[in-house]
Amino acid sequence: MSTPPPALRLKELRDLVRHHEERYYIHNAPEISDEEFDRLLHELEAIEAEYPDLVTADSPTQRVAGRPIQGFPTVEHLVPMLSLDNAYTDAELRAFDERVRKAAGLDVAAVSYVAELKIDGLSIALTYDDSRLVRGATRGDGVRGEDVTANVRTIRAIPLALRCGPPGRIEVRGEVYLPRASFARMNRDRETAGETLFQNPRNAAAGTMRNLDPALVSKRGLGSYLYQLVARPRSRPAAERSVGPAEDPFAPTHSETLRALASWGLPVEPHWKRCEGISQVAEFCQEWAEKRLALDFDTDGVVIKVDDLALRTRLGATAKFPRWATAFKFPAQQAHTRLRRIDVNVGRTGANTPFAVLEPVFVAGSTISMATLHNADDIARKDIREGDTVVIEKAGDVIPKVVAPVLNLRPPDSQPWKMPDTCKVCGSRLHRDEEEVVWRCENSSCPARLRRSLEHFASRSAMNIEGLGESLVDQLIEQGLVHDFADLYHLDASRLEDLVVAPRDPKSDRALPRKLGKVGRNVVEQIARSRNNDLSRLIYGLGIRHVGEKAAATLARHFRTLDRLMDASFEQLQTAPEVGPVVAESVRAFSDEPRNRALVDKLKAAGVTTTTSLPEPAAVDAGPLAGKTFVLTGTLPSMTREEATSSLEQLGAKVAGSVSRKTHYVVAGSDAGSKLDKARQLGVDVLDEEAFRSLIMKAHG
Repeated sequence: MSTPPPALRLKELRDLVRHHEERYYIHNAPEISDEEFDRLLHELEAIEAEYPDLVTADSPTQRVAGRPIQGFPTVEHLVPMLSLDNAYTDAELRAFDERVRKAAGLDVAAVSYVAELKIDGLSIALTYDDSRLVRGATRGDGVRGEDVTANVRTIRAIPLALRCGPPGRIEVRGEVYLPRASFARMNRDRETAGETLFQNPRNAAAGTMRNLDPALVSKRGLGSYLYQLVARPRSRPAAERSVGPAEDPFAPTHSETLRALASWGLPVEPHWKRCEGISQVAEFCQEWAEKRLALDFDTDGVVIKVDDLALRTRLGATAKFPRWATAFKFPAQQAHTRLRRIDVNVGRTGANTPFAVLEPVFVAGSTISMATLHNADDIARKDIREGDTVVIEKAGDVIPKVVAPVLNLRPPDSQPWKMPDTCKVCGSRLHRDEEEVVWRCENSSCPARLRRSLEHFASRSAMNIEGLGESLVDQLIEQGLVHDFADLYHLDASRLEDLVVAPRDPKSDRALPRKLGKVGRNVVEQIARSRNNDLSRLIYGLGIRHVGEKAAATLARHFRTLDRLMDASFEQLQTAPEVGPVVAESVRAFSDEPRNRALVDKLKAAGVTTTTSLPEPAAVDAGPLAGKTFVLTGTLPSMTREEATSSLEQLGAKVAGSVSRKTHYVVAGSDAGSKLDKARQLGVDVLDEEAFRSLIMKAHG
């Protein structure tokens, strides 16, 4: 048999990969093994690499592409995305039905509704043009949302091209959610890293969709279900375009619309039901209040919608809610148990967060032995004490929390709980800002903070130590080779060459143990080179709360040496330009911790530069570009963002993060985004790299 031509084989492979993605991610019924799927995808990648002219935007290989984006432009929805009114009881559900029948002037005893499980996720609007995905946008304020197309393309449940979809442009709406298994894995990873846990899958999904790196989004395992169609055929004049789902040209009912969406290959949650009358709706709600725990996603209720789209038009909407739909919310599941003790967890930022250690109790499908207590103020407000019998509830049926004590069961010898005044891990005194409820350990070398602190210290904007990533940091700490930042400068190259690390395969997320070898020696060279970095990078790398890159550079310019900065009083710190009480308080808290003083001494002894070569404030103010504000966007081929910023600041210019009428110039490189669009709207001068370099050279004289 002859080998099919590349274009034909590519089409076969794309259809096969999409078919198996749909079976796995939408129907949860895979037909082949992961290994067989990977072979198909790898063959597709290989042929496209050999024939790049045949690569299409809707190919499964194009789900993750390009560099992290600069930001999310705002887009306007075709039809406003309204919220839903809520019903919490059977009586409220029947009152909704009565309003529907009364408003529509119906004499019939029953209205046909569609009941759908309410997905606890992030609302999304997808635009398809002739069946090709062209845009994904968040709900935003209901009228305008953020363009998150790059992130939507990474969600394998969402097709990049519809199967036998309608012609013209349509908008499909639904939810992006995080499956329970993915949520549990993500929080395990965050706990290991000493990071704050996500409170529920909905927050995690929302945070993931707003991440600027699509490659990271693709690893989170997001899912999606779609449930609404808004159509705008291009052949119709703008004045006649659809103004709502009731004018959908493809089906007269919502139930038929759901079947159409599924037939196009879109993910539709399969447990929806067409109900004849509100009594059947109530039965559906009662049934799923119990069965929901068996699902692989979070649902906090049932959405009830009038099935007849023409009737929806007659019912209309208020300013906030459609009159033809409501959401029945499930009650939270609770249980009683005894609070054995209150313990404290130390996160990577030094936050000391109290939590409850409980007598194990079964609630909402799992056995609970620990629960969040939020903070010391919340414990005091609720008067929760060790030994109390307490009410436990799963927030969103996921995160256990202590609701309240049962006061009539309180032991007679109980005492109010007090927050410890020292870190339980390193013994440092805890610090609390006046406007915060969180107590923090300010010791940068605290073992509970060390892993994430080291990654920040080595990051590109800080000490820029290439190769010092997550897996290597883990091993350095586990082997006892590094206890603080200064220990990095005493690492032995031969020891690092033999160190075994376990980075993760980005495709399978499996660990791949290997020796560092030559990479270890390169890392030691990178660390040695970082000794000569400017003080501004070191200040930022130390991870002082509220001190970002800009504030670090300001402090370095003003105080000139690290010793002068750490010796400055609260009042002296505020004499630096744009440094207010919040930053001043954070710097003082850092400097007042004896272990941080000892760390700085170790860094100096290791030869790390603690002075700056940045121009002094007076020189900056007098520079040839003094008074000019620049905004950088996109990628400049011959210089980094940091180098461009430094060049401007040395000439007295201010570099801002957003474009406004006060902006004098926008420097636009390749892949420039919404900042360039706004500059054009406001009439701000735009410079490409050649013009930017010319301006810099002219300013230098």
